[in-house]
Amino acid sequence: MLNLKKEPMLVFKICLVIAVVWMGVSLASAVFSARAQAQTAAPASDELPSFRNPDGIIPGSAGLPEVSLKSFARNILETTGIYAFVTDKLSGETPSGQPITVFGWQELLMVLVGFLIVYLGAVKGFEPLLLIPIGFGTIFVNIPFAGMGAAPHGFLNIIYESGVGNEFFPLIIFIGIGAMTDFGPLIANPKTAILGAAAQFGVFGTLFFIAVANFLPGVAFNLKEACSVAIIGGADGPTTIYIAAKLAPHLLATVAVAAYSYMALVPIIQPPIMKLLTSKKERLIKMRQLRPVSRTEKVIFPLLVFSLTLLLIPSAAPLIGCLMFGNFLREIGVVDRLSKTAQNELMNIVSMFLSLGVGSQMTPEKFLNPSSLIIVVMGLVAFCIATATGICVAKIMNLFLKEKINPLIGSAGVSAVPMAARVANKVGQQYDPGNFLLMHAMGPNVAGVIGTAIAAGVMIAVYG
Repeated sequence: MLNLKKEPMLVFKICLVIAVVWMGVSLASAVFSARAQAQTAAPASDELPSFRNPDGIIPGSAGLPEVSLKSFARNILETTGIYAFVTDKLSGETPSGQPITVFGWQELLMVLVGFLIVYLGAVKGFEPLLLIPIGFGTIFVNIPFAGMGAAPHGFLNIIYESGVGNEFFPLIIFIGIGAMTDFGPLIANPKTAILGAAAQFGVFGTLFFIAVANFLPGVAFNLKEACSVAIIGGADGPTTIYIAAKLAPHLLATVAVAAYSYMALVPIIQPPIMKLLTSKKERLIKMRQLRPVSRTEKVIFPLLVFSLTLLLIPSAAPLIGCLMFGNFLREIGVVDRLSKTAQNELMNIVSMFLSLGVGSQMTPEKFLNPSSLIIVVMGLVAFCIATATGICVAKIMNLFLKEKINPLIGSAGVSAVPMAARVANKVGQQYDPGNFLLMHAMGPNVAGVIGTAIAAGVMIAVYG
């Protein structure tokens, strides 16, 4: 038996001989095969076939246009992004059949908007996990000649049709949210659920303002579109996308970006409203530590909520069901692998694709119009109303409660988990560093998630 260490040259020579023989056999096989094919297809005449073309045209390219150096340079110029942004003009029509024209400078503007969104996420830290993919999706879909958003085989179109334009991605996100959510603070203090419900006044109250906005020139919202805009007040991105995809798909990009932007701006938007509607004495209210919640309670809670949803608001069952399914995986304790997957890998992957799909809808004809500006303004109105009503209802509850609650936690009734609860805690500690409101604020915060999903179910039941 050969020893590679003792006889390296001998081993090398044997390998070389094998390689030469193999190459010789392969070459001979190719030659004989080609000769046999030539004999089979040989012409009837004794003359050998000629591979020369008397016209000087390369065989197989007779149908191609002639390209001179000048036309070659012109073709290169006309396929650059610079040329497209300056001269491009595309005509088409909206889903409702109205004619539209998109100019190259509008695509350039949307590319700049995409970079702005990326900047807000990457540099300013505003929801980076969501805004960065949305920004890149916006850039991708507005690149001239790239066709990334074109049907049916465009990269972004495939993502959108696979999970954004239907209920797939939002429901997967809700499973992940449920797996990451601890409903213990809500179970320990059930009355905080009222604050989560109170925040939904921002959703339904905004419907009135959107109806009034129809009197403005160039603005016309039907009730389905109004629902898709008003749900922004819940500050729940997946629910906003879910509603828009079902009721007003053409508004999906604008309402989704508005919802995620306001979620990111919670630390800026909410504190002035909280300070305006509360006195210093109310902000100093300390709440008693929450009671411990047993594992049995945490296991029963998602099953109970899901069962009530099935019986009372079945149209909300997809959202509530997926939320409670994810939470059940977390609390049951026998499927840790599924729970961790839902919280981490699955959540991250779907969030990325969902955000890219949302960005793919940020095209000029959908974004650069008066209605989009109204959506952004009405979304802010909805968010402010939701924050204010949560605080006001907390103040009203204190009129009847022996143990007062700090009205600041009412602002956490929106669905921005856990950012809204952190903001309530931070504002409270500005006046008393020893006043810890975080766990108390988590009660209305997680109740707001359920409340917004129920509000979405009501809208689908009525208008879907």
